[in-house]
Amino acid sequence: MKRMVTASAAAISVILASASHAAALPEYQTNSAWYSQAATVVSDRATTSTASTTAKNVIVFVGDGMGISTQTAARILEGQSKVDNQGGEENYLSFETFPHTALAKTYNTDQQTPDSAGTMTAMMSGAKTKAGMIGVSDNINRGDCEVSHERLLTALELATLQNKATGVVSTARITHATPAATYAHISDRNWEASVPEECEGKVSDIAYQLIHQAADINVIMGGGRRNFIPDSVEGPEGSNGRRTDGNNLIEDWQSFNSKGQYVWNSEGFNAIDTHTTSKVLGLFNSSHMEYEADRDDADEPSLSAMTEKAIEVLLNANSQQDQQGFFLVVESGRIDHAHHGGNAARSLQDTIEYSNAVTSAIETLTAAGELDDTLIIVTADHSHVFTMAGYPKRGNPILGLVVGVGSDDPSLANDDKPYTTLGYANGPGVGASFDAGVRGDLSALNTSAIDYQQQALVPTSSETHAGEDVAVFAMGPQSYLIQGAIEQSVIFHAINQAASLGGNAYVGKE
Repeated sequence: MKRMVTASAAAISVILASASHAAALPEYQTNSAWYSQAATVVSDRATTSTASTTAKNVIVFVGDGMGISTQTAARILEGQSKVDNQGGEENYLSFETFPHTALAKTYNTDQQTPDSAGTMTAMMSGAKTKAGMIGVSDNINRGDCEVSHERLLTALELATLQNKATGVVSTARITHATPAATYAHISDRNWEASVPEECEGKVSDIAYQLIHQAADINVIMGGGRRNFIPDSVEGPEGSNGRRTDGNNLIEDWQSFNSKGQYVWNSEGFNAIDTHTTSKVLGLFNSSHMEYEADRDDADEPSLSAMTEKAIEVLLNANSQQDQQGFFLVVESGRIDHAHHGGNAARSLQDTIEYSNAVTSAIETLTAAGELDDTLIIVTADHSHVFTMAGYPKRGNPILGLVVGVGSDDPSLANDDKPYTTLGYANGPGVGASFDAGVRGDLSALNTSAIDYQQQALVPTSSETHAGEDVAVFAMGPQSYLIQGAIEQSVIFHAINQAASLGGNAYVGKE
């Protein structure tokens, strides 16, 4: 079977080749105010620093929904789980020791509080866009069928054009908004396995784009198998696919990559020979992969394991195919999902595993002698309305009831009932009768249980994102570009500058 290239990397190459110079991006991308403002920030910093080492490799870690309160609570929980813990507060997550930090503003062009599609598009293209849209400019509207004239080239696509090996790893569906923003161009994030009838023939769904139209990606690992197989085909878990067009995209990928390896469980994952393989497609669940707290190592690999394996495959691709370094995106997608369910315990466990994945990357790169050549950026796409409150004493269990200094009994609110340190401004909550205006009594509940849902102030079926800034951490070549309060779109320009990807970052300059 011949790989379709209707809107593929070949088309991307045409865009570049037709521009005024080889490294130019489309005018509708560089004309974006978000693009030019962010480019100026990076340009100014690059000209005032003597650090000029080029990043051969780039890894971008995205903790989906990992706001600063999530990061702090996970730090404490991890510390409290250690044998030698001193209460947890002194602990550091792996990336919190990186030398350079910034705060990124997360709003979309049409929303104060953002969604992942718009935020990840900003990080991958250097231009902000509307909520719900992936890899397209905000000159169009969500749900528009025609988007080819407003596609934003991504850092992954530019890396491919620079002959770098590339990879995308996620614990969410690989067609979900955040990972999809590395390779797809579509006006609605929900079009993962199909598009509306009126859009057929005008734009392809996200899964189809990944296999038939996207830039050539060496490593693809995550969930979402159902979006790649027909609705007449039953997957390993017993559920059928979601595709109504009859395409089996897994078989298509295998026909395009005869020497590549497709895997769907831990057994296949563990059997990958990273010394001989340069192409891997791993789809480990019909939908999202399991939360880390629920994951069975015999069924699904961890985010840490996928990160290590992805780096090893990408390094092998460099040696086998003479590629010039690699570009990898790693997303911990389920931090976000647990927060939406008002379930702090699972969210924090996934955050701790996210930190472990960063450690795994550093150790793997160090062993390969590649760490000094690698820019590593760790950030989040947005935060959640997740709070740490009350006055708990040092060492108080972070998932527990608030117990104040000098006491062994829980502190009581004005309703004479105890409350937890962690809570949500809105969400499904538990233990409250909102109609009667009475808060439930937590005295007899185990608030540290993995299934516990923290109480929420405003009752909603799903907890929402929040709008405050998120942290950005960076280490490696030109990581000094990450500093201060920045627009989220600056992250793309820092990558572009550090790795010399070829995007015309210096807008309006010689």
